[in-house]
Amino acid sequence: MKENNRASWSGQLAFVLAAAASAIGLGNLWRFPYLAAKYGGGVFIAAYLILSLTLGFTLLITEIALGRYARQSQLTVFPKLGYRKWGFLGVLATIVPLVILPYYNVIGGWVIKYFIAYVKCAFVSPDTLADPEKFFSSFISAPWDPFVCMVIFTVVVTAVILLGVKNGIEKSNLIMMPILFLMAMGLAVYIVTLPGAGAGIRYYLIPDFSNCDNFGKVILGAMGQMFYSLSLAMGIMITYGSYMKRRNSIPGASVRIVAADTFVAVLSGFIIIPVVVIFAASSGQVGKVAIEAGPGLMFETLPKVFSSLGAVGPYIGLLFFVLVLFAALTSSISMTEACVAAICDFFKIKRRTSTFAITLWAIVLGSVSAFGYGRWKAFKPFGMPALDFFDFAMNSVLMPVVAALICYFVGWVLSPKRILAECQRHGGAVGFKYFYIVMVKFIAPLLVLSILVSEVCRAFGIGGWSI
Repeated sequence: MKENNRASWSGQLAFVLAAAASAIGLGNLWRFPYLAAKYGGGVFIAAYLILSLTLGFTLLITEIALGRYARQSQLTVFPKLGYRKWGFLGVLATIVPLVILPYYNVIGGWVIKYFIAYVKCAFVSPDTLADPEKFFSSFISAPWDPFVCMVIFTVVVTAVILLGVKNGIEKSNLIMMPILFLMAMGLAVYIVTLPGAGAGIRYYLIPDFSNCDNFGKVILGAMGQMFYSLSLAMGIMITYGSYMKRRNSIPGASVRIVAADTFVAVLSGFIIIPVVVIFAASSGQVGKVAIEAGPGLMFETLPKVFSSLGAVGPYIGLLFFVLVLFAALTSSISMTEACVAAICDFFKIKRRTSTFAITLWAIVLGSVSAFGYGRWKAFKPFGMPALDFFDFAMNSVLMPVVAALICYFVGWVLSPKRILAECQRHGGAVGFKYFYIVMVKFIAPLLVLSILVSEVCRAFGIGGWSI
């Protein structure tokens, strides 16, 4: 495959940081701790690690290798490989970030609101978040606040994208990612040294088989979390792979991406679960610790917990939401880049034009989710608020379908040998040849489709699923 004048990362580190930045998002900071607490602590963590290094690794190298081989984003990669009939798969893989990006930016706007609120708490008025539940419900139902915050978040992301791959995405990650890692480690160290944190650490790490009465659900929960966390089936890794230099090792980079993503996910549990356990003890709650899923954990429960820490609480809250803001920004940047690159490759237009088009799209469609709890709360497709519906349609339905189809394409149409050959370009031997072939042809498609079935069952309450 001939090289073109496509932008590229400056090196392996830049690629790994960019891909890890994409993978490390809001899901690491709230969904992983919640699922770990729900499914037996160490049992869930062990399942997650094993699945990340098998299924996650397989899907990751597949997407990166496709992008680098063809030097194209997801929308044009299949025709470039000579399989025009599979162009529909590129369309599906592009729809995913096009729909997720707008509502993700809405949540990014919520994070900006809380960042500002904690700045006020720390330096102006400690009572700004005196009633977290009222603050959150009032904010998301306000006439204009959610929309304005979403626009601010989107503009920040757009500014980074306009600077380009090296000067924008790469440089921003070189700044934000080290800070994110340091803040996460600093917060974790501080929290695990708090009086009473030991109970939370034990709750988090020690395997508790009484909390996982159905081991199948533990596996499915860990598999679903790993799948979403690594930014798979969103076109991101194909696009980022297309910027990767030929001499860089795809397997080596993939292992580092999985390690970085898993590190932050596990670390987030040390930040969240001990303080929730401490709060439960101080408030007189007994029995199993209840940790909410979704926005409720981040925007209602944790502010209560931070306020219970006394004078230091606002500062801990501020640091936490800076961490969350960086994670949200890096993930949104990667989704925006996947959309921008797809439009550039397909329509052969300038990057600036494509960026403004995607920004406008994100604001217009994002307004549906931004107003979904206020002005347009009556709009509830399938009985769900707009944001929840978009999230379900993409994360629970279309993403698993795209991933399964990519596995089928590589395993039975393109041939796994093409991917393995691309992985060997750096000169090293590929020691996982037979493992990869079996995974991509047989095991990975079945596992990914099981995510689809379990998530649909969960959403509609079929068969008692509650992942």
